[in-house]
Amino acid sequence: MRYDREHLETLRAVVEEGTLDAAAHRLKVTPSAVSQRLKAFEQQVGRVLVVRSKPARATGPGEELVRMARQLSLLEHETDQALGGAEGVTTVPIAVNADSLATWILPALERVAREHPIVFEIYRDDQDHTAGWLASGTVMGAVTSQAEPVPGCTSTPLGSMRYRPRAAPGFAARWFPDGPGAASLALAPVVVFDEKDQLQARYLRTVTRRTLAPPRHRVPASADFALAVRLGLGWGMLPDAQAEGTVEFDPARFIDVPLYWQQWNLRSPLLDAVAAEVVSTARDGFRSRGEARRASA
Repeated sequence: MRYDREHLETLRAVVEEGTLDAAAHRLKVTPSAVSQRLKAFEQQVGRVLVVRSKPARATGPGEELVRMARQLSLLEHETDQALGGAEGVTTVPIAVNADSLATWILPALERVAREHPIVFEIYRDDQDHTAGWLASGTVMGAVTSQAEPVPGCTSTPLGSMRYRPRAAPGFAARWFPDGPGAASLALAPVVVFDEKDQLQARYLRTVTRRTLAPPRHRVPASADFALAVRLGLGWGMLPDAQAEGTVEFDPARFIDVPLYWQQWNLRSPLLDAVAAEVVSTARDGFRSRGEARRASA
C-alpha cells in the first residue's frame, strides 16, 4: 500500500501533540482539516489509527505508521544534509534508564552533538520498560535490559551495570551490626526508585528466600536516590559509579543488569553515530569500573 505523506505527518502530529487542535496549530491548518485527513487515512488502511482520548494515543496499527512517518522524516533530513540543502538540526528521541542517564550516557551524547547537527529528546524509564518506547515508535533508540530486538530494530550488547547493597556507614552500623538477615531486613528502611524498581526486592529474596515488606522511601530520581542512601534515609542497590559515601553491608552479593542498545534498523549516519558513541562509552566504562574493582579487591 502506498501511503500519503500528508496523512502520515497528520497522524504523527496528532499523536505527538495529543489533540487535534494542537496538531492543527503545528501543521498550520484548521482542526477540521486534521480531522478530515485522519478519517481519510483510517478509511484507506481500514483500521482505527488513533484513540480519541485526551491526550490522543495511537492504536497498534497507528504506532506502526507513526514510526514510518518518523523514519521518513529522519531519512529526508539526512538526504537534504548530504545534498547541502538542509538547515537546522535533527531531533533524535531516545529512551534511557535513570541510572545510565545519571552516570555515563550524557557525555556520550555530548560528543555526538558536538560533531553533528543533532539534539536529543530523552525519555526516562526503567530499563525493563524502555524497549516499549521503541515498539510504539516514540523513540529511535533505547538503552534497555531487553536483549531480543524489538521488531524493526537492532540490538547491541553494552555490558552490565553492577548494583551492590549499600548504606551510609551509620545506617549499616545501626541496622546490620552482625550483617543483614531476615529479621533486620524486615525492619530496616529501604529506598526504592518507583513502583517499577525491583532491584531491592530481588536482593531481599536472594537473602531471605521470601517476600519482605520493610518501610520504603520512594525517591524517583537517580541522583536523589543515591543521596538518600548516603544520608542514611535507607539502604538501596547502587551502581559502583554512585557508591561514594556509602559502604557495602553485604559484600558477597550483587546484581548485574545486562544492558543493550536498540535502535531502528535504518541506514542512518546520524543513528549510527549515536550508536557508535553510546556502545563505546558504555563498554569502556563498565570494563574500567570492573577492572578497578578487581584491582582494589
